[in-house]
Amino acid sequence: MQKSKAQIVFIVNPISGTRSKEGFEQLVSDTLDAAKYDWRIVKTAYAGHASVIAAQCVSEHVDICVAVGGDGTVNEVARALVMSPTALGIVPCGSGNGLARHLCLPMDMKGALEMINLGRIEQFDYGIINDQPFFCTCGVGFDAFVSLKFAEAGKRGLVTYVENVLKEGLKYKPETYVIEDETGTHHYKAFLITCANAAQYGNNAYIAPGASMQDGLMDVIVMEPFNVMEAPKLAMDLFAKTLNSNSSIKTFQARRVHIRRETPGPVHFDGDPIEMGLDINVEMRPLGLLAVVNPEAIEDKASPNKMVNALSSLVNKIIIK
Repeated sequence: MQKSKAQIVFIVNPISGTRSKEGFEQLVSDTLDAAKYDWRIVKTAYAGHASVIAAQCVSEHVDICVAVGGDGTVNEVARALVMSPTALGIVPCGSGNGLARHLCLPMDMKGALEMINLGRIEQFDYGIINDQPFFCTCGVGFDAFVSLKFAEAGKRGLVTYVENVLKEGLKYKPETYVIEDETGTHHYKAFLITCANAAQYGNNAYIAPGASMQDGLMDVIVMEPFNVMEAPKLAMDLFAKTLNSNSSIKTFQARRVHIRRETPGPVHFDGDPIEMGLDINVEMRPLGLLAVVNPEAIEDKASPNKMVNALSSLVNKIIIK
């Protein structure tokens, strides 16, 4: 008896990300293994539509639901798949591609489709911040503030992100936070607090270089106040995967944390900003998401020297001059 093919639905956000999706259907037809998969493409029509489509895929027992877009599209699809037998696939088309990079997926469409052909699926943790699922990082403080600025920017990409970080960072005032976890209560004056399931924000900016998505724990990163002269080193450490060694950084692991802040304001989850109140609850849900991975697990190799050179140039332009 012939074995039935696995079912794949590609959820394409036509307006998200930085790459054109023209010709994607033909690329899927040319690349995907027709002996293993039946597939169809569904395009989103409004914000949140990807979650609606993905939830329908779960009810129809689709095997793999593939997000074709940026980090926001990936979050929308993944949140509908948690605690289900439907696996997440990613064809990264965004400016950051944080989850795709953590899973060591190729950054080109054809390469990402070839990973689906290989068929390697694993279980991963995900997080919840005040009832909002996240898969890479969430946070309060400066990174949430920058997420707002980045969302408002007319252009995307690494340079825009770094420019916002350096320009706004000189004006941002740290807040005092109270963090409760399994070990007790801690008080911090902090520039930002990030809860990381995955290692990076995206764009190979490693906020938690040692983070694992399969240990049931979040890495909590507290960035304490720093002066103007220390800012370039912090930015460079972020891309060089050496942030843990910086004296302004405190890190610990936890299954859940409660964060109390002085004023309401933005938080971010997977780079998307949203307004929340004084109390922030973050917890991990172990191994609740199935996702397609790269079986060879070769990490995306952006050149650290290239990143450092770009940062140095921006520092000279923004801070020194």
